[in-house]
Order: sequence, then structure tokens, then C-alpha cells
Amino acid sequence: MNTPPPPAHQTRRSRAAATGWLTSARARQVWALALGCLLCAGGWSVSRAAEKADPAIKPTEAATKAPAKKSSSTATIEASTTSDPVELGNDIKKALRDKLIDRKKITLTVTDKAEPASKASPAPASSRAKAAEPPVIEEPPAPATKFRPAPAATRPMPVFNPRDSREYIRAKAAALTTRTPATPPTPHAPERSTSGHGDVHWSYLGKTGPQNWGELQPEFGTCATGQRQSPINIDDVYTLQGPAEALQFNYQPSNAVVVNNGHTIQVNLQGSNTLTVRGTTYTLVQFHFHTPSEEQVNYRNYAMVAHLVHRSADGQLAVVAVLLEPGVASPLIDKVWTYMPLDVNDTVRTPAGLIDLTELLPKDQRYYQFMGSLTTPPCTEGVLWMVLKQPMQVSPAQLRLFQQLYPNNARPVQPLNNRPVRSAQ
Repeated sequence: MNTPPPPAHQTRRSRAAATGWLTSARARQVWALALGCLLCAGGWSVSRAAEKADPAIKPTEAATKAPAKKSSSTATIEASTTSDPVELGNDIKKALRDKLIDRKKITLTVTDKAEPASKASPAPASSRAKAAEPPVIEEPPAPATKFRPAPAATRPMPVFNPRDSREYIRAKAAALTTRTPATPPTPHAPERSTSGHGDVHWSYLGKTGPQNWGELQPEFGTCATGQRQSPINIDDVYTLQGPAEALQFNYQPSNAVVVNNGHTIQVNLQGSNTLTVRGTTYTLVQFHFHTPSEEQVNYRNYAMVAHLVHRSADGQLAVVAVLLEPGVASPLIDKVWTYMPLDVNDTVRTPAGLIDLTELLPKDQRYYQFMGSLTTPPCTEGVLWMVLKQPMQVSPAQLRLFQQLYPNNARPVQPLNNRPVRSAQ
């Protein structure tokens, strides 16, 4: 029975569908796969025939390898529509060379699912030749927005240099040590004097007292660090007793200026007043007073002491200490107190020839002798001291008048530090 031909419109639709399917991407892929299979099969047949005709021909590298164990009679080759036809043909040819053609059935599976970019990339030729080895799966590249460090095997190992480390630590310590923090005000900071007596105010009490003189300014450092400081305690038991040269005083009535310097009452002399001892002549420059006495004899302080300060031509200082104890009034002190200035930095000039220091000297002029320092800042050392053994007297009224201005202006005794003390006999 003859089947009637389809209508014209159905024929046109079938042709259009066939034409569209043939021109589609999937059709092109399938045709390429089929063409690759035919070419590979023809190539395999030619190679097998050549081997039978000439056994001397060496087998290929893949043929020399031990054949893989056959687990079944079916071989499967998978491919996708996105695979490269040339690569797919090479895979089929490889399967034929590995004697997969001896199996009864070869299945070619084509899928539409695209593999990841890392798996879709063709493997190197050396890895394709080694079918027995497992494939190497590469990790996907890290996102460009994140930092990915190099693997530990490829990263250069840091070189540790102990010397560099020590130098860094030292430099760091130096940098830390060179920092200058804000310095808080020290309780011993020097105070500016309003008396004009020197740039730094020092006193006998409190924060600017003798225990802190060495910290008031650098020039006063000897007050704290000196080893031959004055005054001292003179112990007769430990003195060098024996003959000693006599002190040669040559004092004359002189003009003078009495000064209240903020620490004591001081008398500056004008004229020729000298002392000769140890072959050197010293000129009397000034004398002043301390209460109680700064020097001690056998651990005893006297009510007051007068220090007569002399200087030689080469600047050497020599001080004679006259100890004063309560008793009758002193004619010399009476003259000085008469012209005593009341205000600090005030000065009073005495009448001409009023001051005669012989009135202050005792008849017995034996003495203790030692090397010491000034008893006020800057506590300069190298001063020759002579303390007269016989004290002189001062009336209680004279003593009280001075103590009303300066009740205590004596520096405490200082360590002897094994200094020899001569006791003139």
C-alpha cells in the first residue's frame, strides 16, 4: 500500500529542522567526533599491518609498556560537546594503541556539561603518554583581590643574622634611652636669691640647707663629693702632738666695711693685715661669724666662732678660727655690732682705723692645723686651717644680738677621712 506523501508544509518543516540541527554547534561536534574515530581506526589498521609485514619495526613507547589489566570487555571514552575535536581524536587513537580495541565494545559518551577550567585544559604530552599514572589536579587560581603567599617550598627562607639582631636591640635601646621625658620640678631646684649674694640661694635649713648644697648647682658638687671638707671635730687623742711653728700675725688698725650678706655679718678690711706661716705670707681679706661654732673640739661646740680669711699672692687660702664663749664683752665685736647693717645686702662703712684685729686674738696662740675647705658653697678644698686652742669671750648681749639675725648659721661637721690634724704644743 502506497503511503501518501506528506503535505508540503510538513516537508518544509522537516527540512528546516534537519538543516538547523546540522548547522547547530552540537551537530558540528558530533560530526567532528565521528570523523576523528574513522581517521583513528584507519591509522590503527595501517600501523598493525606495517608491524605484521616488517617485525623489525620497533613498537611505540606506549606499546612497549605492559598492557593494563582488563577488568571488563567494554571500554568507555567520555567527552563533552565543549571538548576539542583534535584532542578527542588523540584520546581515541591512544585507546586503540593501548589495545583497548581488543575489547568487544567501545562506548563514546558525549555530554553537554562543561568541566572546570582547570580540568578542561589539555594535559602535557608527557602526562598523556603515561596512562598508568594518576592525573594531576591543579588548584584553581586564587581570586585577584586576595593576597596568596607563595608555597613554603618556593618561598625564600629568611636569613637570621645574630649580629644584626644584637645591633638592632642596641639601637632600639639607644633610641629608648635617648628619649627626653618631661622633667618634673625637683624639690632641690636652686632658688634665685634676692640678696644678690651669688646666683643661687643656699641656706642652713630646709631644702637649700647643707645636706643639699651639692645638688643646688654643678659648682657646688664638691660640697657633697669632697673628701677634705670643713668643719671637722678635733679629737685630741688622734692629733699629731708636738712642736709647731708660731703664727706671725701682723695686724694694723684698718678701715672696714660691714656687710649683711644674707648668711652672716661680714667685715671687709682695707689696709695691711698679714699672717705668715709655713714660709708663706697671707693677707687678711675679711672676717665673719657663725653661731654656734662650726668647729668642734673633743665633740664640743662653742657659742660662736670668728673666721679670719687670708689669701696669699698665688691665691692660696688660710683661715684662722677664733672660738668665742659667753663671758665679758669683746671690744672688737662691740665696734662691729655698732655698725651692723640691718637689711640684707646693706653695707656700712666704719670710721678710719676703727678695726684692729689684735683685739680678737688670744694671748696663747697655739693651734690645731689641718687641710680642709670653705664651710660655705662652693666648698672649695685646699684651704689651710688653724683653730686657736684658747677661746675668747663675748657677752651674752652681743651673742643675743647676732642670734636675733642668724640664730643658726653653722654647717655640720664633716668626715675626717683619715686626715692628719696637728696639735701645736
